[in-house]
Amino acid sequence: MVTPGAESKDKATPQQVSDYTLKLLHRRIPPAVPGIMFLSGGQSEVEATLNLNAMNQSPNPWHVSFSYARALQNTCLKTWEGRPENVKAAQDALLFRAKSNSLAQLGKYTGEGESEEATEGMFVKGYSY
Repeated sequence: MVTPGAESKDKATPQQVSDYTLKLLHRRIPPAVPGIMFLSGGQSEVEATLNLNAMNQSPNPWHVSFSYARALQNTCLKTWEGRPENVKAAQDALLFRAKSNSLAQLGKYTGEGESEEATEGMFVKGYSY
């Protein structure tokens, strides 16, 4: 995804990330390519999901989806903490992240029910979470 650099003080909205990313893809990737899968690349879990969702708000010649690891596992691992008593809560957190990204690759993610931990380190001015 085309996002501001890690040291940039500027934040981009999901729509800006979508616009720049899709503009680049349309210029360089043939429509015959069946799919494009993104990594979260240092974005928070919710930020990566919102950006993916924004890219799927309009038709694309490719299937635009995700291949996240950290953005699916981070809250899950923090919830689990290696403790047997946290297994169910961690599984629920993983399932929630997977469902959120599944909706985002369809352009149907709303951000509803997100935990504060999943949005950690994220603030996009003018966007409601």
